[in-house]
Amino acid sequence: MHIEERIMAVYLVGQVRIIDHDKWQQYVTGVAESLVPFDAQIVFRGKRLEVLAGEHDRDLSVVIRFADQQTLEGWFNSEAYQSLIELRDSAAEVTIITYEAEDEVSS
Repeated sequence: MHIEERIMAVYLVGQVRIIDHDKWQQYVTGVAESLVPFDAQIVFRGKRLEVLAGEHDRDLSVVIRFADQQTLEGWFNSEAYQSLIELRDSAAEVTIITYEAEDEVSS
């Protein structure tokens, strides 16, 4: 028997143009540590290969999964993350967007 269950989740998508690679690595390390108490998962972090349609001028993207909007906002407003914003802004140009989406879980 095949059952599909849909679970709502919230995703943060970051579009990044790196300015200072050393500072960016410090920021990435800090973000990973700041996510732990919120049980968030980095779905992927990757470099752009090719733009197939339209225009896109960012070097890389990151997608982070949170259980819900409240958890995402808790992380974003946390002291741990807020303390990284100055570093983020000196390391890269970043656009951050959030999405609500359904995850499909098959059993």
